[in-house]
Amino acid sequence: MTDSLEARVTSALARIRNPRLETDLLSAGMIRDLAVTEDGKVSFTFLLAREDPATLVREARSALAALDGVRREDVKINVVDPGGPARSTHAPPGPSPGAPPPPPTPLEQPNLGRIIAVSSGKGGVGKSTVAANLAVAFAAGGHAVGLMDGDIYGPNIPRMFGVSARPEVIEGKIRPLEAYGVKLMSLGFLVDRDAPAIWRGPIIMKVIQQFLRDVDWGRLDYFLVDLPPGTGDAQLSLVQATHVAGAIIVTTPQEMAVGDALRGARMFERVGVPVIGIVENMSGFTDPDTGKRIEFFAAGGGRRLADEIGAPLLGEVPLQPGLTQLADAGRPILTAEPQTPAALALQVIAETLQEKLAGRSFALPILRG
Repeated sequence: MTDSLEARVTSALARIRNPRLETDLLSAGMIRDLAVTEDGKVSFTFLLAREDPATLVREARSALAALDGVRREDVKINVVDPGGPARSTHAPPGPSPGAPPPPPTPLEQPNLGRIIAVSSGKGGVGKSTVAANLAVAFAAGGHAVGLMDGDIYGPNIPRMFGVSARPEVIEGKIRPLEAYGVKLMSLGFLVDRDAPAIWRGPIIMKVIQQFLRDVDWGRLDYFLVDLPPGTGDAQLSLVQATHVAGAIIVTTPQEMAVGDALRGARMFERVGVPVIGIVENMSGFTDPDTGKRIEFFAAGGGRRLADEIGAPLLGEVPLQPGLTQLADAGRPILTAEPQTPAALALQVIAETLQEKLAGRSFALPILRG
């Protein structure tokens, strides 16, 4: 059966054409290290150049998932940008002499622990709320945690943690501020609150690099980066500057937010950063008096997105009255109201996330107000 399934997998990939090269994926040398197991698991490296359409990865995953004996969640694709000269006689040629230089090689920064990007395709979905509470949950579990506010245009972490002092610089290193056991760095600590950030890409890259290298983070277990919405300079600067362990994509249930989040997930897939999972925020509200669940923003968007990209749904955070007021007051819901539905959902997400990162089960304690 293995040979038969492998042959069908190979045939399916050979039917997908790269319009830029006018040939199929196999002939173009874009598929490497193909492995097919007897129980139907498929894995391979996908060499996707910047000029190639990102939809090719989605086409390949869908084509393999449609084969008998293969499930979408058993298709593991490692997307790599070849970056330099062709790796085979069938691969696309390397960059021309006039092409822009390749991106910088990401630096290993083991002192930061596992670097996790928290991202979304759309603004206003509660990404910063999720990032802040995950960081608080990790810190409450006894871990050294850093949270970097990568949203250069709209930094929200200072307000959510209730801190606004200007950090000290000691021996050339910026000392991060700290709240709820989490080390924090944000542009909001360094500029006036009403100062507009009218900056182009190179400046954003320099800010991201400075926050990574010139801040005295110490030795961390987890380093969370709250990214701005979209797929722009901040996201690319982060993955080019350091090795990111994985990304968490935050969405709300409605289809418009899911579509934007899908583009964000594909961006990480394209640059070789695995998506650890999906968090659906602003999920259905359950009336405590009647027990009736009300879906204000449709339902099931997080699950649909998770199924689409083959990533797990880490959890659904329900709508909760007063949550935004607590965030504005600098009180994360996990510490302010730890027994409420939203706090409990975030707690479970933090536990699930740590299990996936550590490869073992470790329950984080429920915080007490």
